[in-house]
Amino acid sequence: MSLFAAAEAENRRHAQPLAMRMRPRTLSEFVGQQHFLGEGKLLRRLIKANRLTALLFYGPPGTGKTTLAHLLATETRCRFRQLNAVTSGVKDLRAVLDNARDILSAEGTRTLLFIDEIHRFNKSQQDALLPDVEEGTVVLVGATTSNPFFAVNSALVSRSRVFEFQPLCEDDILTLLQRTLLDRERGLGSQEVNLHDDAAAFLASTCDGDARQALSALEIGVLSTDERPVNFTFELAAESVQRKAVQYDRDGDTHYDAISALIKSIRGSDPDAGIYWLARMLEGGEDVRFLTRRLVILASEDVGNADPRALQVAVAAMQACEFVGLPECQLSLAQAVAYLACAPKSNAATVAIGEARADVREGRTVPVPTHLRDKHYAGAKRLGHGEGYEYAHNAEDGVASQDYLGVEREYYRPVDRGFEAELGKRLEVIRAKLRESRQE
Repeated sequence: MSLFAAAEAENRRHAQPLAMRMRPRTLSEFVGQQHFLGEGKLLRRLIKANRLTALLFYGPPGTGKTTLAHLLATETRCRFRQLNAVTSGVKDLRAVLDNARDILSAEGTRTLLFIDEIHRFNKSQQDALLPDVEEGTVVLVGATTSNPFFAVNSALVSRSRVFEFQPLCEDDILTLLQRTLLDRERGLGSQEVNLHDDAAAFLASTCDGDARQALSALEIGVLSTDERPVNFTFELAAESVQRKAVQYDRDGDTHYDAISALIKSIRGSDPDAGIYWLARMLEGGEDVRFLTRRLVILASEDVGNADPRALQVAVAAMQACEFVGLPECQLSLAQAVAYLACAPKSNAATVAIGEARADVREGRTVPVPTHLRDKHYAGAKRLGHGEGYEYAHNAEDGVASQDYLGVEREYYRPVDRGFEAELGKRLEVIRAKLRESRQE
């Protein structure tokens, strides 16, 4: 070991950002993710039993995936090795796996292999992991910000336990901030910082559950202030926080989760939530045409005839977006979302077409009644096609008393909301007259 090794290590430690220095050294210091790491929860039980095999950590940045991987190696007395799927290839992967086998054979020590951004490995790279995972040569911990059920090979997912990391709550972030201010060795305990309550609350709320972002803002504010003690006010906190990059992947699960939240908010008649999810998708760079298509579908699927104008509003918004474009077309989208959310809801038409198509698919087909068949070709009269057909406009109320299906079926069942309630009353009269013709 070099005579200067200790000094070199200390220099490297001081060069580390605050978030890196404050990484917890034991599980007791780890904050958050109690839904799978709390006492009696699955991962905690696996650690105590030392039965870790393959784990997939899935969640947004700054929630502790890398930190927990380090702690797992310590708790299970494994060697820790790390690869990044963006910069590592099959050759790097095989070298680590070969070394892990040698160490296991010679010393009986397992290796915890942490692969960051594991979804970036291609299929052959992911398949190369399978034999050593199955034999227990390595404890695999893969981290990803993308849903592994979409982004990771099914063979690897089936051999792994998936743990979803949630953004840290504001109380967790506040705990980390206070711990940092008290820690004289790794944190800012020697800096004499007076963190105002409103400044701490601001940092905790604006970091979106990302501990790294909150600690970085705290460090920037302290190091950029010459006065001692540091009076860390709300204004200083606001200056220290950079504009957040919206975590949004147009091709990943955040895309599907966000549109699901938008549709369900509108269906649930919450315009405020609908506007928020619309803003989230727009800020993330979502395709406007995708949004307008979904709103047009929703207008028929979830509003329907309870408010027939909903479809007109959605189609008009779609046309306006094509004509105007961003950023101004956000106004048309917001108008459509607000209208659709406040409109009375009915899925009667959606249910009706679903049931009718199910009947057709399952073989319950009905021949076209003879009187409804086309009679405008030579020979149709000889077959009797069209005979007995009653022209509806000749009836006094515009409803001819005749059978249009040949069997008793009721697919469309209007709800008692909005305009569809009126349609339902009219339909009762119509169906009574049509029923008479079938009985005759």
